[in-house]
This record gives sequence, C-alpha cells and structure tokens, in this order.
Amino acid sequence: MPAPRRPEPFPAAGEQHAPEPPPAGAEQRVPGPPLAGAEQRVSGPARARTRVVLAEVSRRQHRPGGARTELTQQTPVGEALIHGLVRAQLALALQLSAVVLVGLGGLPWLFAVAPSVGRMTVFGVNLPWLLLGVLSFPFLVAVGWTYVRLAERNEQDFTDLVQRPER
Repeated sequence: MPAPRRPEPFPAAGEQHAPEPPPAGAEQRVPGPPLAGAEQRVSGPARARTRVVLAEVSRRQHRPGGARTELTQQTPVGEALIHGLVRAQLALALQLSAVVLVGLGGLPWLFAVAPSVGRMTVFGVNLPWLLLGVLSFPFLVAVGWTYVRLAERNEQDFTDLVQRPER
C-alpha cells in the first residue's frame, strides 16, 4: 500500500497547478457518470489539471480601509461619515422649515401690522383667504419638492464619497 500523500497548498492566482503523476501502472478513476453501475478505470499517467481564475477577479485590487469598509465595520470613521450625512439632512430640513415659517407664519403677522393689506380683495376674495387658503398649498408643494431634490443630492454626494476609489 502506498504512503498517503500530503495535500499541497493552493498556488497563487494565475499560476497553474499540476499534481504529481501517480506511480507507473497505477489505476486512476475518471470523473464522470458511471457506466451501468461499473466504475471507469484508466491506466497510465494522469492528465495535468489547470486551475482557471477569472481575469476580472485577479485584476481587482482589494484595498482595506476604504470608506465603505469604515461604514460596514461601524468604525469611528464610519460613524463620523454617517453623522455628517445626518447633520447635512438636518440642516436642510431646518433651513426649509424656516422658509415655511417665514413664508406662511409671516402672513398673519403682516395682516396684523398692516390691516389695510388684510382688507384688500382680489377677484372678489379677501387677500388673506386667497394667500392662506389657496396659494399656501402650491407653496408647500414647491418647498417639499425642493427638500426632496436637495436631500437626494446630499445622499448622492455621500454615496459618491463612499464609492470613490482610494488613492
């Protein structure tokens, strides 16, 4: 009985690995479906195996420490990146809330300070009713659309920061 062979380590990417041929006259099993329940056996030297490595995988450079790694491993740097995104979104929300507060909250103040403006009529409708009851809705839709557009821009900038290649 021959001595058992020790397994060999895998070769580096792109190298070919050919196992040692078996001793002369030894039988080998051929992979494949069996023929009617019988094993196929072949005498002679073994065919050399070739390890196939995808070119794209071997060319890809793995660089540890990128922003994506910082985020997935929840390191302090990743937490700082997330905190920066949340802070940018909060600042945007507060700025547009101030626009709504001044735009809609300032109208009753204007009507209280200048009562003559509050008594004006346009197309037979009092100006306060027209501004607060009708024109406030398109204003709120425009502010909401602006918020979504700018929030998506913040998120896209964050995504670009995380996905850009390291130098």
